[in-house]
Amino acid sequence: MNGKRAVIFVNGLLEDPGAVAALINEDDFLIAADGGLRHVLALGLTPHLLIGDLDSASTEDVAQMESRGVAIQKFPAEKDETDIELALLTALDAGYRRILLAAALGGRLDHMLGNLSLLTNPDFRDADVRLDDGHIEAFVIWQSAEVQGRINDLVSLLPLDAEVRGVTTQGLAYALDRATLLRHQGRGISNVMVETTIKVTVENGVLLCIHSRQ
Repeated sequence: MNGKRAVIFVNGLLEDPGAVAALINEDDFLIAADGGLRHVLALGLTPHLLIGDLDSASTEDVAQMESRGVAIQKFPAEKDETDIELALLTALDAGYRRILLAAALGGRLDHMLGNLSLLTNPDFRDADVRLDDGHIEAFVIWQSAEVQGRINDLVSLLPLDAEVRGVTTQGLAYALDRATLLRHQGRGISNVMVETTIKVTVENGVLLCIHSRQ
């Protein structure tokens, strides 16, 4: 299994490029999903892979990638998967189990919800896939997960199933001990980190975790 991380730049809003730049490691495998190429270039980086139908990336930028020897996987515009799905599945097939999606939050509500719903793909159950813009990270908890942050950061746990049972937390101000969270209630909203690392475990069901850095 590949122990390194893949970072996928998508064609969404990136309001604070510097915050995302701070998340990038030198050994990350950088993937530009179509128009996400503009974010990679704006950060002064070169992707290892450009993927998608390339209807959003500029012709000049694509030509520049070709001249740099960047691997390019072009798909027809009429396809079942979005460019983000293609990038995610490609990263997974390459053995990456830690994947970060940048510029996937904010902007159009349908795009953001669609990006979040991608995280529920059972193929990602054994992977750590997170949407992160440097200020907010969002990911799905199938069984257990950790959040690294600062004291007073906010953490919201949102049930994606009608009910999620056996939710236990460590390091949050309002601790949960094998609690049941219901999708139509707001019990898991805006908890507060009292430790720099918090842990969440789930016995049955799927949670969406949203970590807001203060």
